[in-house]
Amino acid sequence: MSRINSNVQSLIAQRVLQQNQRSLSTSLERLSTGLRISRGADDPAGLIASENLRSEIKSTNQAVANATRADQVVNIAEGGLQEVSSLLTELQGLITSSSSSAGISNAERQANQLQVDSILQTIDRISSATSFQGVKLLNGSFDFRTSNVASGVADYRINAAKYTGGSLHTDILVTGSAQQAGFYLSFGAASIDTGVNSQFTIEIGGVFGTRQLTFSSSTTLTNIAAAINSFASVTGTQAKASATGIKLFSSEFGSQQYTSIKVVRAAGIASGGQEGIYDLNTSNTNSAAASVRTTFANAVNTITDKGQDLQATINGIIATANGKSIRINTDFLDVETTLTTTQAQTLGAVGTHAFTITGGGADFQLSGQVNIAGRVSIGIQTVNTSLLGTSTTGYLNSLVAGQANNLVDGNSEQAQRIVNRAIEQVSSLRGRLGAFQSNTVGSTIRSLSVSVENTTAAESAIRDADFAAETAGLTRSQILVNASTNVLGLANQAPQSVLQLLG
Repeated sequence: MSRINSNVQSLIAQRVLQQNQRSLSTSLERLSTGLRISRGADDPAGLIASENLRSEIKSTNQAVANATRADQVVNIAEGGLQEVSSLLTELQGLITSSSSSAGISNAERQANQLQVDSILQTIDRISSATSFQGVKLLNGSFDFRTSNVASGVADYRINAAKYTGGSLHTDILVTGSAQQAGFYLSFGAASIDTGVNSQFTIEIGGVFGTRQLTFSSSTTLTNIAAAINSFASVTGTQAKASATGIKLFSSEFGSQQYTSIKVVRAAGIASGGQEGIYDLNTSNTNSAAASVRTTFANAVNTITDKGQDLQATINGIIATANGKSIRINTDFLDVETTLTTTQAQTLGAVGTHAFTITGGGADFQLSGQVNIAGRVSIGIQTVNTSLLGTSTTGYLNSLVAGQANNLVDGNSEQAQRIVNRAIEQVSSLRGRLGAFQSNTVGSTIRSLSVSVENTTAAESAIRDADFAAETAGLTRSQILVNASTNVLGLANQAPQSVLQLLG
């Protein structure tokens, strides 16, 4: 059958040629861009998945950059803290040097004081000068802000806190009181009666050491207590005289503290009445436990009593304790608090709230997902001399000339205790920052880098072109286009055969 109005073979050849040209165009586009998906029409589901993966890659790469920046910030802070540590160590040497009263002149002691003043000024200068892009790091700018601190809180330090909303209440519940180690020595009178030509000898001990003391007849309990207290810095045990007895107790609270007593010579002190050595009442260490008594004559072997740590919870979490100090360390809250003596021995809640955290801290976003779980918060306390130390021990600026603990005429023992405490605080801060760098920042960078690699591989598998397959497709399309073109030419020539019929 021959027709000229409708060349069906040509129409078919045209359609096939257009399909092959589109296939060739697609192969050329994929090979030139390197992408299998350039628009939604290429693969709608694949486009959605790949765009989500691209978003994750971008945010994760930025999280890696944030972690690297956090490491740089901490490095700068660590540099300042390292110098402060060196200066505090230098202070220790000056205190020890100035305490040798017989081996140093007053002029030398005053020269040492000048060095102390210079060191303290340098520490304050480092505190105010250490910065990152103009943001001060060691002046308390990155410390946490608080309000409504309960009267039972003597000192507190917030190392880290993550919370939503404007504030976070910190609630402390005391479930077990802190106790000092100690005994009550009952003599039945205001002075001792050892009998004729006899002396009373005891050995007092504590966490620092022991001392043997001898007292003659008629020595008052007040003088005995004073003698024991004169060696308190050597033994770690203090004494307090009452009407008919003496309370021995450790200088500090906690299970690491202990008090010991040994009666070397009981002499003629009576023991038929209430005289002897009593344990302290566990619920009230200001009184003796009447049912527990050792006569002086029977105390020939050392008797020891240990203190007790505070037992408490912070925001419902059982805290670790050391004496009157407690701490919790979780992903959302790391806080350490020291309670007053009265509060540490009073069961129940510490105020309505111990204190309220209202802001502050150094926040770093170390996750691609911006939420509280991906945020790390760390507190960087100031190293200013007015705040290095504690309210109980004293602060570093009390070593300045004219202050209570200066080296010329101040209390050198207290000065050394303050410097020791300051060294502990700076070392603790350096340790926390070091752990943050090593364990938090370092591991975050490593894990996020692996995540970027895997996510990129997944995105590439969905969106990138397979050059081997596309090259093969290109060759096929080229051949088919050439073939379709030739066939279309033949189809267009077919109707001309009708002209032979018109002869």
